[in-house]
Amino acid sequence: MRKGKLEKAFTYLESGAVLLVTTHDGKQDNVMTISWQMVLDFTPRIAICTGSWNESFKTILRTKQCTLCVPAVDMLDTAVGIGTVHACECDKFKHFKLKKQKAAKVKSPLLADCLAAVECKVIDYVEKHGILVLDGVQLWENPRKKERRVIHANGDGTFFADGEFYNRRKEMKNRLPQGAERL
Repeated sequence: MRKGKLEKAFTYLESGAVLLVTTHDGKQDNVMTISWQMVLDFTPRIAICTGSWNESFKTILRTKQCTLCVPAVDMLDTAVGIGTVHACECDKFKHFKLKKQKAAKVKSPLLADCLAAVECKVIDYVEKHGILVLDGVQLWENPRKKERRVIHANGDGTFFADGEFYNRRKEMKNRLPQGAERL
């Protein structure tokens, strides 16, 4: 091992799934890309980190809801593109040819081409750190989606996708909630 620059430490830790977060402000839908998220509980309780630089942030705070959509690696260029433009610059849904579906419990749409989507309601906001704590209220899965590898950001403009999966369900049986198996 050798000493490294502390400013790069997050690039080894950030690798949570890239998410497309949809919102609805009462008039129109919006979508943003984030990679700073963390599962807090099996319920599911999820934390995302964002702030006023994202147009969707104020909408999430005001409406207390959003949808977390999980793109697969075949949507990498779309996810990067969404993350590099603001809603005031273009209609992201039209520009990136995103297919929307109506959600069941929130007003923000699902993205039909994603691997999964979680409708969420805000239960807390940690203002000092820009952390929104969300409770998932409805899960949507896309069993017809052929590409199943999830995108992970390294925080430096590079990404990787899930690789080989290893099944240790039997060994972890007493630690996993019943029915937690992913498609």
